[in-house]
Amino acid sequence: MNNSFVALDVETANADYSSICQIGIAKIENAKVTDKWSTLVNPKAYFDPFNVSIHGICEEDVRDAPTFKKIYQELFERIFHQITVHHMPFDKIAISRTCIENNLNIINTRWLDSAKIVRRTWEQFAYRGYGLENIADFLQINFEHHDALEDAITAAKVVLHACEKNQITIEDWFKRISQPTKIYLEGNPDGSLYGETIVFTGTLSLPRKEAAKIAASMGCHVDNSVTKRTTILVVGTQDVFKLAGYEKSSKHRKTEDLIHKGIPIKILSEKDFIEMCNSECENQKP
Repeated sequence: MNNSFVALDVETANADYSSICQIGIAKIENAKVTDKWSTLVNPKAYFDPFNVSIHGICEEDVRDAPTFKKIYQELFERIFHQITVHHMPFDKIAISRTCIENNLNIINTRWLDSAKIVRRTWEQFAYRGYGLENIADFLQINFEHHDALEDAITAAKVVLHACEKNQITIEDWFKRISQPTKIYLEGNPDGSLYGETIVFTGTLSLPRKEAAKIAASMGCHVDNSVTKRTTILVVGTQDVFKLAGYEKSSKHRKTEDLIHKGIPIKILSEKDFIEMCNSECENQKP
């Protein structure tokens, strides 16, 4: 089978996904990695100590690194009109958001979410457990998680495993992921975030009930409190008078504590949550 595509992953300086500080891209030709590209990026943004603790990249590391504008042309040439694999919606949103923030054209590429592929390939991951680290462990793929290039290569290997198991090409997946998953539980099993448990904190620009409704339509279970079951925290504007002297809300702090204990939770700004929802709506248009 001719499976040629690129795989992409990013790391960010803080919860805002336009604060990209590293990009990694792997080129796959005939099911083999034929080219690798990775670069640090100076986001000209605040480095949250929490993010630094996850990927190990700090402000000092990117002091002399190029800005996103300076690497944009290289990125453009590598993914323009290509099939670009990413695991979960976050990397796609980060690239689009950063282009917008820098007044650059959003790059026209054919995004393909490897998490959707996983959910339709292995029944046990149809509604939970389809994070990159978990599926890599299942497939016995060794990698250094939270390094953009390592994550990109791993996402590519996951897709290649799925192609082999299903005996279909990378191109075939665009049609396959538009079809329903085989397992139906409570909620929308075909939402891009089905199986995720989302919690909101802070003041949102839209009513909390409306945000919860949107999240549910994308497949999320919406919860009021952060627990070990939480997989996504959306952070709105924080009222300093309600933080009791802390820089972050109690939900935000508890989430970071759980992540340090090994619970895989994504932290999103409200902007990124809205962009992700808008992107999903665009993808569902005929």
